[in-house]
Amino acid sequence: MIYLDEEIVARPLITITNIIWSFNPNTHLPQILLIKRANEPFKNKWALPETLLRRNESADAACIRLIKDKIGIAIPHGATEQLATFTDPNRVSGERALALAYMTFLPAMPQLKPGYGATEARWFAFNFKDQHFYLKNDVIDLTLTEKSKLAFDHHLIVIAAIKRIKNKLDYQPTVLQILGPTFTLRQAREVYAIFLKTTVDKIDNSNFKKTHKNIFEEVGTASTKRSGRPPKIFKLR
Repeated sequence: MIYLDEEIVARPLITITNIIWSFNPNTHLPQILLIKRANEPFKNKWALPETLLRRNESADAACIRLIKDKIGIAIPHGATEQLATFTDPNRVSGERALALAYMTFLPAMPQLKPGYGATEARWFAFNFKDQHFYLKNDVIDLTLTEKSKLAFDHHLIVIAAIKRIKNKLDYQPTVLQILGPTFTLRQAREVYAIFLKTTVDKIDNSNFKKTHKNIFEEVGTASTKRSGRPPKIFKLR
């Protein structure tokens, strides 16, 4: 006999959810792409881009397709990083759905055009205040807590992404891909500062260079119109 709470879920829906990161050089802040949902559930709520896994594609391929469908960018296989699988039975209403979450790091903020299932697509600045992370654009402020206005359990997915990135900062900081193929140490410190909930000036440049010498490789100097010595530029080893 199989009791009701032991019923086997033979075919759950599998959703591919993508945290797409970028960087705004004007505000010096990391960015996360959110879309406003066109349909129920959570109609008109902000959410991470997502798509349903198709019968004859891998999760990695679905993630690549999602990026092309949602923002019109074709990226190569291997340009995404799998984050985690979210399986809480109550994460969505109705039919059981699992979320395979990925992260993608874009070196530029492309112009956004909402794709299927979305009425808006916008970049949100990623920052912190009073030790709480939040996402914000010109008019909307979304604190990453249970009271967040994000759809489904997407605040938990973003929090998991933040933890993953923070834990890898000192040995595999793939998040720095949002700066492009090369970067200055100050730009790297600007990214680190947000995840460490501090300011860029509190991260000593000399110590930062010394402690990261095994993962940063110096490749030249930056071209600048400012007076004084131009900053050195680096790439990930």
